Amino acid sequence: MRKHQSLQYILIFIAAQIAWLSLLGLWIYRYVTSYVHVADVRSESYRQWTGGRTDVLALVGGLVLLAAVSVGMSLLYARLNSQLKITQLYDTFIANVTHELKSPLASIQLALETLRERRIPGPKQQEFVRLMLQDTNRLNNLINAILEIAGLEQKKVAHRFEVHGADDVIRTLAREAAEQYQLPERAFEIRGSAPCRCVADRNALKMVFNNIFDNAVKYSAGSPEIRVHYRSTSGKLTIDFKDRGIGIPSRELKNIFKKFHRVHDRDAPSVKGTGLGLYWVREIIRHHGGRTSVFSEGKNRGSTFRVELPVYRPLKNRRINRLLKIARQMPMQPDGEKGASRGK
Repeated sequence: MRKHQSLQYILIFIAAQIAWLSLLGLWIYRYVTSYVHVADVRSESYRQWTGGRTDVLALVGGLVLLAAVSVGMSLLYARLNSQLKITQLYDTFIANVTHELKSPLASIQLALETLRERRIPGPKQQEFVRLMLQDTNRLNNLINAILEIAGLEQKKVAHRFEVHGADDVIRTLAREAAEQYQLPERAFEIRGSAPCRCVADRNALKMVFNNIFDNAVKYSAGSPEIRVHYRSTSGKLTIDFKDRGIGIPSRELKNIFKKFHRVHDRDAPSVKGTGLGLYWVREIIRHHGGRTSVFSEGKNRGSTFRVELPVYRPLKNRRINRLLKIARQMPMQPDGEKGASRGK
């Protein structure tokens, strides 16, 4: 439906441009014809000082006006096209979030109805309670992700920036993410060395690691494998997350971090999500003064997500020092107040 409407507006725009060009052609034809007739009856001096000058000014003024109208219509079309894209993103978001909300709610409802209608043994009841709590946490993470992304875009999210040893924080967060997604030892590897320090909100970085691991697990056709390699230079800390998943088509690479964007591939496994996870990763790293990128050699050849953070050097990086200053002025928050992971 959206594609049909977009094509309809494009056809309307093209028809309007054809109408204006036709009018211009008719106008020029009329001008030339009138000019020839008037030239036959006017004297040479009169034509030069009155009629000729007036007609030229009228033509030039008309052309300027026509150009202004054409530019205005082009800007209007660009604005309309932008609004159509926003509407399409909104529809995609509603569809994804609705699916993400209905799935755990249906699971919780089924468990409650089973507990009400049947006599369930004690151990089985505990299993039902565990599953319901798991689905409740999933709903809570989804709602928090949406609220925090809105706050981040409005610059209302306050990160608790601190100075960390790069080796320690990277290895700890990578191992915690591997344990959370139950990766066996053979499917996870971390290597590298970074004898430097970085300024980061540890909870926010945990979201970054968890979302990248989550993406790798979801888009693996077989058993997932994730290799984390990190290194540091004089001014930059680089972390590469390489998986052996289905890969990313080259046409999708520039859009992969956009809000609500999801790769549509008929050969890809059917996965759940809202398209917010990688967008959240990009925004967190951007607020840390870093950048994100992704590489893929093609279909079924895996992907590599790269995170770059500035190395902490006292008195040499004004932005990092400003982040630390803001963090010191923040009121203390209880540990664990922020969620560790945000589902996609």
